[in-house]
Amino acid sequence: MNRTLGYGLALLVALAAPFVGYPIFLMKLLCFGLFACAFNLLIGYTGLLSFGHAAFFGGAGYVTGHALAVLGLPFEAVLVLGVLAAAALGFVMGLLAIRRQGIYFSMITLALAQMVYFAALRAPFTHGEDGLQGVPRGRLLGTIDLGNDLTLYYVVLAICVAGFALIVRTVHSPFGQVLKAIKENEARAISLGYDVDRYKLVAFVLSAALAGLAGATKTVVLGFETLTDVHWTMSGLVILMTLVGGMGTLAGPILGAFLIVALENKLGDLGNFLAEKTHVEWFASLGESVGIVTGLIFVACVLLFRRGIVGEIAAVLHAPVSRRRT
Repeated sequence: MNRTLGYGLALLVALAAPFVGYPIFLMKLLCFGLFACAFNLLIGYTGLLSFGHAAFFGGAGYVTGHALAVLGLPFEAVLVLGVLAAAALGFVMGLLAIRRQGIYFSMITLALAQMVYFAALRAPFTHGEDGLQGVPRGRLLGTIDLGNDLTLYYVVLAICVAGFALIVRTVHSPFGQVLKAIKENEARAISLGYDVDRYKLVAFVLSAALAGLAGATKTVVLGFETLTDVHWTMSGLVILMTLVGGMGTLAGPILGAFLIVALENKLGDLGNFLAEKTHVEWFASLGESVGIVTGLIFVACVLLFRRGIVGEIAAVLHAPVSRRRT
């Protein structure tokens, strides 16, 4: 009941948000929130740490951008095409990676993702370092013009809510319970007769497809796609979002994504404001130190909030009363 109420309040805030904030920035937050949730499905509920999720996020973005700008396909078709491309890539990478565990799995995903990066760098349709520019937004169902930021915001919100709902349904399904069992004790899951590799592969493909949905939507929102989205640093960024917000929680990755993206985009404005109010010139250069600030946040979370922000809050709320008093 409390969870349903929380989701309802969050949806009401999201519906009212574009009348208060900048729609483009809000849509970017939603896309990265879905990306972090997709990654969390793999690491938080299956126990697989992937260093290659940027390949799905950026790869789907390139496919979607090319399909819109060059092929002129409908909006719905390009989203489906981007998701299918990410799922196919996830299937191939998953087949090669799930046979290994731990750091070996992570290194294989990183190596395969770097191959995707170099392919994007060299492929003619990606335009190399220049990236895809001037990607049109198209029309929803052939009639609704998505050139209006407010209209596109609610379409993006619907897409991200649908993706999040799919993740919630997956986590609370029998399939999701098996994934949790694999994470907790893989040997016992095997002894109970579960085909662990098959479950891992399905989880990997589903996570890749949802990451692709986030990347495809982001390309439509911003109107361009660059190598940044397929670089290994994007994989590191989504790991940071998930750990800061709370790995293995449903709302944690969303909060972590919002926090990290907001810092990257608004830290310079905050620094200028502090410099103006305090007359300390150092604050004016705060926008150039985003990496340092996010690194400090990561260190603080590792040392003080081992479960992430949402994880620690949930742990306090569910702790026995007598324990809280002590």
